[in-house]
Amino acid sequence: MKIPNDVVFYMEINGKQLNQKINWQKLNPLLHELSKKNKENSSWNDYSKTGIKYDATQYHYASFNDSIQTYTTHFIIDNKAKFQEFINSTKKKGLEISQKKNYSYVDIDDDVFVAWNNDRAVLSMVNYTKPYKDLLTEENVDSIAAVADSAVAAIVDSAYVTEPELPFDYKEEIVMLKDEIKYLKESIKENNKEITRIQKDIKYLEKHHKYPKENVDTQHSEGETEMYPQEEEYAEAEIDSSYQKELDSIRREDFKIVKKIAEGRFDQYFSSSLEIEVPKAMLTFRDPNSDAYVYTYYGKLMNDGIYGKMMKRFEFGQFFRNAYDSNSYYNLYFDKDKVKLVNNYQHKNSETQKTISSVYKGKKNKKLAALINDKSVGYYVMNVNGSKCFDMMYNLLQDSGDGEYKKEMELMMETMKIILDEEAITKIAPGNGIFVLNELKSKQVEYTDYEYDENYNEKEVKKTKDVAVPNFTFAFATENEGYWNRVFNVLSTNKHLSKNFSKAGNIYSFKDEKGDGYMDQLYFVVKDGIVYLTSSTDNLSAQSQSDVSKQWAKDSSKYPLSGRLDVQKLLIGLEKEFKTPSERKSLDLFRKNVGEMYYRTEVKGDSVETEIDYKIKNSSENSLMYFFDLFDEIYKINEAEKKPQIL
Repeated sequence: MKIPNDVVFYMEINGKQLNQKINWQKLNPLLHELSKKNKENSSWNDYSKTGIKYDATQYHYASFNDSIQTYTTHFIIDNKAKFQEFINSTKKKGLEISQKKNYSYVDIDDDVFVAWNNDRAVLSMVNYTKPYKDLLTEENVDSIAAVADSAVAAIVDSAYVTEPELPFDYKEEIVMLKDEIKYLKESIKENNKEITRIQKDIKYLEKHHKYPKENVDTQHSEGETEMYPQEEEYAEAEIDSSYQKELDSIRREDFKIVKKIAEGRFDQYFSSSLEIEVPKAMLTFRDPNSDAYVYTYYGKLMNDGIYGKMMKRFEFGQFFRNAYDSNSYYNLYFDKDKVKLVNNYQHKNSETQKTISSVYKGKKNKKLAALINDKSVGYYVMNVNGSKCFDMMYNLLQDSGDGEYKKEMELMMETMKIILDEEAITKIAPGNGIFVLNELKSKQVEYTDYEYDENYNEKEVKKTKDVAVPNFTFAFATENEGYWNRVFNVLSTNKHLSKNFSKAGNIYSFKDEKGDGYMDQLYFVVKDGIVYLTSSTDNLSAQSQSDVSKQWAKDSSKYPLSGRLDVQKLLIGLEKEFKTPSERKSLDLFRKNVGEMYYRTEVKGDSVETEIDYKIKNSSENSLMYFFDLFDEIYKINEAEKKPQIL
């Protein structure tokens, strides 16, 4: 069976590898607990024995157009009886399994269907939206404009011409009243909620002659224990029967369409050899050793459907359509001590891809790498070719199709090339830069809050709170120091700007006079071909580096884009932001378990390859179970918060 041509997402799950990494003794209780939340009585306890062959490859793919969106999963069955028993526990009560010539199927939900034979199964999710007429297509934009012009003309004329008063038309009045009823029906739920609230207020005022004082937890302050009297549930007004019948009719018609689409897909698959044929283009960067592989046609996701229609309404929409016209490929690995994600980006147009790749071939700069230190929370470094960014923009603009302003755009681009001295601009900022987050410090800031007395009179109150303030350095290389010195000199001597900007030696500084913000003072320096922007002058010199940070610095000079983030240090710096007991428990949990992230991008062949590594820091068997263990702990904290506290 061939994968449909309109697929925008394709995924393979390497069951042979993943099944060896799953600890079902840990996962089963969690899945069972979650299933109880969705159903009153969960009849399935062992999710490791559903009849599905977990150590086989699974295939997933999705497609969409204006009216139909589908997601399909193919998997292998190793125990048909067990699988059918599992399906019976998940399907809606009362639904019968439909028997076809060479397969059986049932709808688990209104838009979810499952079909199977002796050893294969398919899950299909289908969403249908009735197509609507696009009123803003190119064909009728002119007619809409004409109607708008005539409406404006009528308004202008009405300013000078007095219309004769028309006789009362009871038929027109009836239509207006029916429209008003329709509007009231649509907002009836909101109205009933408001009525309930007001009725409770009335009851309380009758008894206490005042409104209750409430805090965030809806418990009365100052020892007051009285609450609103318990009221009976106010029944929502019944929806008009004809309106309800119309809704039911629409649902039935939509379900018929969805069911027909699903049956068509099932018939096609179970009449084939049951082998999946995938276009080679989707498998270009697949690694058979990865745990999961994903292909996405990003261009179709952004250029079709509602997004594509939006782009067509802009004069330069084709520029963005060209930029999005690309494929992305992902290989995911759950290793023992880390999760690794490798992404390959490739533009559909080979010439455009060459231009994009050329941007990632810049010079290295070791001076910037010297700013990385052992104590840093994280950093992000770029070593790209700034001059090639112009070429990439020109390329995307030139390949914009036969638009209305194609010739004008080409002329404008040629003019830009003549006027702009790309070489001079590139010398100002060649493409080497770094951001280093050294630490997060706590700072007490003042802010204004508002309180209200018993008569709801507003009172302004000054309060203080602790916030996390970043100690950072942002720096980039330049081949034109004089330009940046002139920029900072203007800032420090300008009549209006000099109130905040000043100069001491070769250091320019910006100071917030109020001092109530996150950043009190910033420093600007230009020296040795580097422009610095930092929160502290201590960051302007090269930092002490151990063997570990020297390796980070070496990697940062090696790749066009690279970065690192110690999530544990980040959370320690944000400690003051966590206030409530629940937030503190979550913070403690994350601090014990979160690890470090590494990021790097480089050109590999005819694609741009990005690798992201996340190193784990706990006792989980592997990085896959790490996420399940972490989720289980968070779930337990949340459930404990929901239970009533025993005093």
